[in-house]
Amino acid sequence: MFHEPRVWTAIAFVLFFVIFGRKIWGIIAAKLDERANEVRKNLDEATRLRREAEQMLEDSKRDHKRAQEEAQQLIAKSNEAAEQMRAQAERDAAEIVSHHEKMARERIEAAEKIALRDIRRQAAALAVTATRDVLAKKLAEDHELANKLINNGLETLPHAFGDKAA
Repeated sequence: MFHEPRVWTAIAFVLFFVIFGRKIWGIIAAKLDERANEVRKNLDEATRLRREAEQMLEDSKRDHKRAQEEAQQLIAKSNEAAEQMRAQAERDAAEIVSHHEKMARERIEAAEKIALRDIRRQAAALAVTATRDVLAKKLAEDHELANKLINNGLETLPHAFGDKAA
């Protein structure tokens, strides 16, 4: 049994651990404790970072909600302002149309007055022309009537000028 290399390997292994086991175990335990502390520290840091991230997420959600509310208020105000502008534009357009309509009526009335005046002038001119033609024809036919009208006209002439010529 002592001639086998396995036995001597096992004995050397056991003696090695009996002699150096406490030192090695202390070093290994220290390294494991150190590693455990580092892992704990990393976990604490990760937990702290997670809390900060959650807080930042809550803050950003709150800011996002506030920004949405502000955007809704701005949209409502913009719609209200647009409605007021539309109503003002309608009022202005109605006022302009009314003004143009009034001006058109005034132009039509002025044109009617001018047309009536022109018609009256033409009617008067036609009446004078017709009267002259009728009188000329009548007087050419009846010389006695022509002489009578000329004499009556000459007699009433001083009275027409207010007796200043007499």
